[in-house]
Amino acid sequence: MPAFWHWFVAAGTIVFIIWCVWLVSWSSKQGPQNVADDDVVGHKWDGDLEEWNNPAPRWWLYLYFITIAWGIGYMLAYPGFGNYEGMLGWSQQGQYEAEMQAAADNYEPIYEKFAAMDFADLAKNDEALALGGSLYASYCTTCHGSDARGAAGYPNLADNDWLWGSTEQAIITSIANGRNAIMTPWAQVLGSDEAVTNMAKYVRSLSGIEDADNAAQAMQQPFTTYCAACHMPDGTGNQLLGAPNLTDDIWLYGSSIDTIRTTINEGRQGQMPPHGDLLGDNRTKILAAYVYSLSQN
Repeated sequence: MPAFWHWFVAAGTIVFIIWCVWLVSWSSKQGPQNVADDDVVGHKWDGDLEEWNNPAPRWWLYLYFITIAWGIGYMLAYPGFGNYEGMLGWSQQGQYEAEMQAAADNYEPIYEKFAAMDFADLAKNDEALALGGSLYASYCTTCHGSDARGAAGYPNLADNDWLWGSTEQAIITSIANGRNAIMTPWAQVLGSDEAVTNMAKYVRSLSGIEDADNAAQAMQQPFTTYCAACHMPDGTGNQLLGAPNLTDDIWLYGSSIDTIRTTINEGRQGQMPPHGDLLGDNRTKILAAYVYSLSQN
């Protein structure tokens, strides 16, 4: 924190404490001092319920001063005055690191034991899969869903269709380093809205959703020219690039004619963030084995 903000926070805190002390002291001297036992303020509810004009008891006032004293002590013990670290030396980052170290000391030996196993065996070990399921619930459900079946733009992990491959290394790389899948827009290259529609129809025909008419079939040559570099000439995709297989019935963004037209017109930007630094090598392998097991059921 820069020096200006340090002094700004510290001075503001001290002034506010002084103001609280003054306000409570001043308030305690206001109001009725000597009143009769039957003096009322004139408010009446339910016919006979009235408010007496009596001052608050002294112990009530003392509670305010005790609260202020406790607040001063708290800010002396913990960071509360700008860059002042507090008498106890506590910090949010320090507590986080201590808790993470305690968790590592308790659980890392367990992770190491499972991570030393062969990947195929790990994907069949019930105890390891329970750990992997817990990791999945913590880090993956936001995008891929609690049932791992994904959503539009987020791959289904419970089938046996893999954009980047299903080998141990491919899944670990996806989790640890993340993935960036980019499809560029092709509307300008194709030249017209009609050509985009015909290309969408041709793509749908590759998976058998509809039969290609003559106009759609004529897009085979442009497909070979522009699309085959990623999706291969036969449309079966390329896992090295994360290019989807267009000949099956699995669609990442949807198979409707409008959705495919949007994909061709605007392109797609798919990104999975890296989790390697967050998980570490051992947990990454256990999570990878769990994800792999989902497609084997």
